[in-house]
Amino acid sequence: MEGGPFALIATDRGVRRLHAVDEAAATLGLFVGQKATDALALVPELITDEADPEGDLASLDALVDWCVRVSPAVAADPPDGLLLDITGVAHLWGGERAMLDDLLARLARQEIPARAAIAGSAGAAWALARFGEDRTVVPPGAEADWLAPLPVTALRLEPETAAQLIRLGLARIGQLAALPRDQLARRFGPGVLMRLDQALARAEEALVFRRPATPWFARLAFADPISVPEDLARASRDIAERLCARLLAEDQGAGRFELAFHRLDGRAERLAIGLSLPGRAPAAIARLFAPMLETVDPGFGIEMVTLAADRVEPMAERQIGLAAIGEIAREDGIAPLVDRLANRLGEGRVWRAEAYPSHIPERAVVRQAPLAAFGGQGWDANRPRPVRLFARPEPIHIPLAQVPDDPPKIFHWRGRVRRVSKAEGPERLAEEWWRRPPGETTPAHVRDYYRVEDDTGARYWLFRAGLYGGDEPPKWWLHGLG
Repeated sequence: MEGGPFALIATDRGVRRLHAVDEAAATLGLFVGQKATDALALVPELITDEADPEGDLASLDALVDWCVRVSPAVAADPPDGLLLDITGVAHLWGGERAMLDDLLARLARQEIPARAAIAGSAGAAWALARFGEDRTVVPPGAEADWLAPLPVTALRLEPETAAQLIRLGLARIGQLAALPRDQLARRFGPGVLMRLDQALARAEEALVFRRPATPWFARLAFADPISVPEDLARASRDIAERLCARLLAEDQGAGRFELAFHRLDGRAERLAIGLSLPGRAPAAIARLFAPMLETVDPGFGIEMVTLAADRVEPMAERQIGLAAIGEIAREDGIAPLVDRLANRLGEGRVWRAEAYPSHIPERAVVRQAPLAAFGGQGWDANRPRPVRLFARPEPIHIPLAQVPDDPPKIFHWRGRVRRVSKAEGPERLAEEWWRRPPGETTPAHVRDYYRVEDDTGARYWLFRAGLYGGDEPPKWWLHGLG
């Protein structure tokens, strides 16, 4: 920051301490965690401001999304780091060195100072980016040589453990790695060995990526930024053809695609579609994205577009027999319609009903994906159900006294009188007693259902809850129509 050394201050357990310092302040001997009063006493001209840790984390999350242009697998390393898995994508940039230089150049244009390194393990890259030479690219298998001269604090150890190692003269990673492993574990615990093995690529490290890592990823960069809708549509078709060609070559199909338009200002405009059946037809995929393109704000221009496929599974070519000529397969017939409706209305708004083994009507049906495999539980033809079942039964009023087990002759519902001309029933349904605590099962939960038709031809599904002669009089409800 221009004007002098600068530091951010935060309150830690009631004490004001330095939260971050710039290069000028660090040169003057100030460090993170130092008391603010001590820092101001040493450097009276220090410029300070209040730290905003929550804002920093939000900015780091935004940077994670921005870095998807480099790799689909990006993990945040709070408070100030990012870890990118670039396996299989470096060739898109002309090599690892070119990728690293391009990323740092883009960050610099956004006035975000950064250091970076590439290595065969997350631990080695972390250590070299912070304690090694900037823009280091470690050859495969050479992590031990490059890490040896770095301080043990580069291993991401607990501060107390690192301080103890330094007091014992083990200040460098190479010195630590030369010790017998059993003695090292007994003296300092298994955590030191774990961090050492992770850095040296001897042990795996689980990273939490912002979105699941997928090898099914395509990238399309433009020499000049694009912004008009026609160019966006053409780019979506081109990148769909590129990714679908890979899926076809390996007999795979995907159930979900995410398209991202990367703007010059670092923002990414994201669109996503889902397919009812795994697919890889670029024209169909581009057609589903087309209605969403009008929501994309190109800003000052879009410099890159990426497409990632998810829910990838084997999808062999369909063999048509002579007897099947003229038939329309699901993927050619209803599936495109389902996809258009689901992506326009919302994935959870298009579904089909499937029978579920329960005699309670509201529990006897479940929602399934429109083209999901049939579960095998069919509808009972001897127990007809209404065309429309209410989510919650609605109360009705029976003005005339009823003979037990007889359907009503007249009832009031939604402010109108309905006169029953035809009826059948009852169908008695007891409650599922295993769902209630012992002792709470009562006759009040017994239902007697009737299918009735009024004098206008409208059909209703009624039930009486409870039995006559009980502690409480029965109540009547309307549960469905048709």
